[in-house]
Amino acid sequence: MARILGIDYGKKRIGIAVTDPLKMIASGLASVSTEEVMEFLSNYMLKESVETIVIGLPKNLDNTATDATAGAEQFISAVRNKFPLITVQTVDERYTSKMAVQRILASGAKKKARQDKGLIDRTSATLILETYLQQQL
Repeated sequence: MARILGIDYGKKRIGIAVTDPLKMIASGLASVSTEEVMEFLSNYMLKESVETIVIGLPKNLDNTATDATAGAEQFISAVRNKFPLITVQTVDERYTSKMAVQRILASGAKKKARQDKGLIDRTSATLILETYLQQQL
């Protein structure tokens, strides 16, 4: 069964989350540098079947573009070009970083873990993927 990947795009790092084969549970998978993400995704897809990639699209509260929107849109185009047989969807990612920090705090993580930017990226990607899964219900 094919999985769904969730991606939290960033200029330096990208958080990646993945569903279980039944597409019910989203879990953080990795945090990789933006430069290495295409190689990471290619290698992952050699091992696992992926049917959809969901990428967070940053927007302001008034639904206008943020400073990060153009970079995310370029990344989305690059993913579509690199993996033309895989569906690429976008999800509004407003508040995901704040929600990720709150989720990490609620989990009782120690201060050092809360400062791990990779953990925040993976958790943000998980939230993006959870949002997509809820929209599919």
